[in-house]
Amino acid sequence: MRAVVVHGAGDLRVEERPDPVARRGEVVVAMEWGGICGSDLAYWKHGTSGTAVLREPLVLGHEVAGRVVGSGPGVTGWEPGTPVTVHPAQAADGSVLPPRLAGRSNLHSQVRYFGSAAFHPHTDGGFSELRAVPAHQLRRLPDGVSTEQGALAEPLAVAMHAVHRAGDVRGRDVLVNGAGPIGCLVVAAAKHAGAATVTAADLSASSLAVAKELGADHVLDLGAGDRLPDDCELVFEASGAPAALGGVLRATARGGTLVQVGNLPGTAAPAALGDLVTREITWVGAYRFVEEISDALDAMGDGLDVSGVVTHRFGIEQAGEALATAAGAGSSKVLIRLTGD
Repeated sequence: MRAVVVHGAGDLRVEERPDPVARRGEVVVAMEWGGICGSDLAYWKHGTSGTAVLREPLVLGHEVAGRVVGSGPGVTGWEPGTPVTVHPAQAADGSVLPPRLAGRSNLHSQVRYFGSAAFHPHTDGGFSELRAVPAHQLRRLPDGVSTEQGALAEPLAVAMHAVHRAGDVRGRDVLVNGAGPIGCLVVAAAKHAGAATVTAADLSASSLAVAKELGADHVLDLGAGDRLPDDCELVFEASGAPAALGGVLRATARGGTLVQVGNLPGTAAPAALGDLVTREITWVGAYRFVEEISDALDAMGDGLDVSGVVTHRFGIEQAGEALATAAGAGSSKVLIRLTGD
């Protein structure tokens, strides 16, 4: 089978690997679509993602969907041809949640994630024509949801988790700062959850066009001179840019809530944070997701269409071009066709 493998910074290869064989409790999936995420780009560009450092070749990809082709011993209920996506997280052996974090499995101290170099040996991802997956990590796609749409369930789950962290958004006016793929999906998730209005802000007019496609009622083009308002009761910060934090805190109303879903750097960075105190802002983090991937699939099955976030599609043999496009201006979610008709 072919797989998209990063060997080091700037060293991406589409190479042949042995077909996987399902072990006990596993299902082999013929992967059809994969979405490129910021962590995939980080491994390709820098050989690192956060604190994880490449020590060996790694198959990229954790936003994937495909069809079951076979099962290992002890597995029932997964017939060949069943369309599925994957919950990419699995708590590492020995990681136990304290009682105060019951039900928040995204906060395990050690998690094996598809396409991650956090552990050695690394955890290969799903950018391959075939992948053996533990059956408990599979999620069946609802009727009418294609595998291309299924590859969007994981990033939509991230957005839905951020919205859940905000509490009840019904009837509320929302600001989303940053209209990259996650910011645009937060727009869609907030509207789906009943927000009265959603305003998206970004430096890029093309990104804001995608946000409007996903349901933004208003857009603010910060690159063209638009300014953030200063009385937003509920704000989602999705840019992950430390330089934006001061302005976003100023945009949050007194006593308001700011949900940080954009991934901030792990190193020191200057930011103006005074309004956090003087406005008594509640600032909460949103990290990955728990079971919101099932919520995302249910929403898609009920008609939520987020396919407008996809701007480019490439074949697996064009994986290098796909990552370069995802890293450049003018793209939102970039998909790779991994196999299938």
